Amino acid sequence: MTPSAPSKRLLLSIHDVSPRFESQVDRLHDLLSRYAPVDRIALLVVPNHWGTSPITPGSPFATKLRDLAHRGAELFLHGYFHRDDSKHDGRLARLKATQMTAGEGEFLGIDEAAARIKMQAGKSLLEDIAGTPVAGFIAPAWLYGPGTSAALAEMNFALAENHFRVWQPGTGRTLARDPVLTWASRSRSRILSSLAAARTLPLAMRFLPTARIGVHPGDARVPAIMTSIERAVAGLVQTHEPARYADLMKA
Repeated sequence: MTPSAPSKRLLLSIHDVSPRFESQVDRLHDLLSRYAPVDRIALLVVPNHWGTSPITPGSPFATKLRDLAHRGAELFLHGYFHRDDSKHDGRLARLKATQMTAGEGEFLGIDEAAARIKMQAGKSLLEDIAGTPVAGFIAPAWLYGPGTSAALAEMNFALAENHFRVWQPGTGRTLARDPVLTWASRSRSRILSSLAAARTLPLAMRFLPTARIGVHPGDARVPAIMTSIERAVAGLVQTHEPARYADLMKA
């Protein structure tokens, strides 16, 4: 970013951080680290991905997370299992659950009590592992049902985000209102459409006060997506300064 450039923020995040995807997460982190320091790359951590990949305190993966946290990385609780076990009765909810994610909208259909239990368990685990407070809560696939929203407002998380905004759950105050740039790797058609979007959206994002980019483990398996991610980040650091989510609360 040039000295004369305006003070704009670029928020970078790696989703689905889990032992299951350790090598992919490492590759994504290495890529983003070319453009931002470790404390400017947020990690969205899943305590036990799909119930088969738990993060165990004292394990090498947990030690790695603790080291990153102590170097300033923001750790967000990103669901608990990242798996949707709910039955969705409403048409809109079913559409979101099936089209916006591959059965991973864990917090879309659960009630307030269930959401609170999972949030508390995940928060306690991550804070025990990291030795620092979690930065906030971000629901898998950015899908929040009414029960989750109610629990979130009471759980004392500093930050939350969805596709279009970042906010403070306790007050409802919106801290940033902008779309987030992501890629899709589940099918050839999704890959092509996300690559097309990534060629055009960053041009508009240059004019936003806050730009957000979120990457996922599946991205690391598609060379064209990795190239696209680097192109987008390299372009946006010309107009935006890599920042921490917590910086939004200082504005």
